[in-house]
Amino acid sequence: MSDALDYLLKVRPEAMEAYFEFVRASGRHLDGKTRALISVITKVDNQTESGFRQYLNRALRAGVTADEILDALLSAFPTLGLSKIVWAMDILLDMDIPEFRPENLGRAITWHDVIAEQEVRDSAVMHARCDGRELFIFRAGVEFRVYDNRCPHQATHIPRDALAGYTLTCPRHGWKFDVQSGACIERGDRPLTRFEHKVENGRLLVRW
Repeated sequence: MSDALDYLLKVRPEAMEAYFEFVRASGRHLDGKTRALISVITKVDNQTESGFRQYLNRALRAGVTADEILDALLSAFPTLGLSKIVWAMDILLDMDIPEFRPENLGRAITWHDVIAEQEVRDSAVMHARCDGRELFIFRAGVEFRVYDNRCPHQATHIPRDALAGYTLTCPRHGWKFDVQSGACIERGDRPLTRFEHKVENGRLLVRW
């Protein structure tokens, strides 16, 4: 949420809470993916860059695929027009989200061989790259936790050097995360995206 909305919630809570309740109630008969797609289209129609970045990422977290998002924007062409769709594509390309890369469109979710189990020390955090994606891996004994390096706010790339101890800080808006749990511990309100994983034949496999 922006500083401006935080301010309005503080000084005019009755009005703002009523507004957010109206927004929630207005889509009560829609499934989560449909609501997420409508939010993305709305942000493109208004050409709100921060909102587009945020709701694009929310849609992906809600299970909407990159192909579905592209189809939704193109289906809204009569109201959006080409210029707004191109505007959105420029931002999307700048974000460089792996799911939207041409070679990944239409691909089914699958397992990826990331690293040898023994290369991740106990109680340590490791940064890894695999098949065009960057990950942070935390190990606690035999348990692993594997996170996307993208901030859950606006899918901002969080680089390796943003890690200090067990704290990961997004360079864009300063959201801080505890990589031991994935929880957001400062500024934000959503955890890191966590990937399903398994260990087979001494290799850590991650699914995305």
